Amino acid sequence: MTVEIPRKIVFLAPFGIRPKGTVLARMVPLAAELQTLASEVVIIAPPYTNPEDSGKVEEVRGVRLVNVELPGGGKVVSTLLLVWRMFRAALAERPDLVHLFKPKGYAGLAVMLMIFLRRIGVRMPPVVVDTDDWEGKGGMNELHPYSGAERAVFEFQERWLLPNADAVTVASRELEKMTGELRGKRDALYLPNCVEQGGAGETTSMREKHGIPASAPVLLLYTRFFEFDQERLHDVFSRVRRLAPEVHFLVVGKGRRGEEAQLQEAAARLGFVSALHLAGWVEPAELPSYFAAADVAIYPFDDNLLNRCKCPAKLTELIRAAVPVVADRVGQVAEYVKDGETGILCPPGDRECMATQVAGLLHDPQRRVALGAAGRDYLLRDFSWQLFAPRLQQLYLQLLPSRQLFK
Repeated sequence: MTVEIPRKIVFLAPFGIRPKGTVLARMVPLAAELQTLASEVVIIAPPYTNPEDSGKVEEVRGVRLVNVELPGGGKVVSTLLLVWRMFRAALAERPDLVHLFKPKGYAGLAVMLMIFLRRIGVRMPPVVVDTDDWEGKGGMNELHPYSGAERAVFEFQERWLLPNADAVTVASRELEKMTGELRGKRDALYLPNCVEQGGAGETTSMREKHGIPASAPVLLLYTRFFEFDQERLHDVFSRVRRLAPEVHFLVVGKGRRGEEAQLQEAAARLGFVSALHLAGWVEPAELPSYFAAADVAIYPFDDNLLNRCKCPAKLTELIRAAVPVVADRVGQVAEYVKDGETGILCPPGDRECMATQVAGLLHDPQRRVALGAAGRDYLLRDFSWQLFAPRLQQLYLQLLPSRQLFK
């Protein structure tokens, strides 16, 4: 039986909607855009990151989000129960297709069960797997304090799910290449993190909140810190301070390993502590006002496998807000920034380049405004969810005509 569109799609989330960003930054806007194309999308999440929402069904931007009820018991038993509940919740929606986001974890095990059951003759919906990070060796496994057993499971899941899914979507060109190798050169759909039109924040409130003079130039760092060497950041800030003595540094984001304290100590040692303002983690609704307070942003990005595979959503947020960005030319960053036209790219790890380019922009208001506006226009034109959602729907359609609808 052929269909013109998939009538219902289930997105399986890797974790809850709070506080991590994948669900809000990638899954929700994509689901919302697909719904404008007449498909119903339901997100099913294991809310272990926000256990207060266990068992709760909510609506986010018109998309139904089902928080699976978290089980009790020991780790092994609770893991098996949560996987089973995600599996049952997905099938209870009677979906035409299931799209797994991140080839790992509880949702990954639920999809592995679907694939296995189909192989032994049980009717199951087609499965698409999305990857926006490299999870195994050299990737996210190296970043998180997982146990040895967890690392082994996640690496196995990634290497099994990507070649065995009906189709794969990838968030970066590097993942496109690596996934192609795993799938025997079968194509994956390039599905980068995209943007929507967003409102501008107002300029003065965050400057006043952090005691930054209205006339002072502001360099913004919007970060989770793990993507670059901390000593390099300290040195870049110090160099910028020497080249632009009036500058203030506004840092938005929370580290995992005391990076803020390290930065504070370095600022005291290197002489820019009076210009350093640490905002920590802030509510998403406040971000536009932080972006509006910035004159320039930096995006340091070390050249390693983890970063080459990443699709940095924080970078897209900065560019969409028309903040001119100076970034390392690594991986997906070079897809989002056209050097000299929509931002500035530096050779990876080049401290002098980053500091010099930042200082140049701080001293050239006309150029930074032009770069910021061009960056926003480029992103909204070439990296919008409105542009990529129909491409994803076409991928779905390729999986459905030869199959009966799942009913």
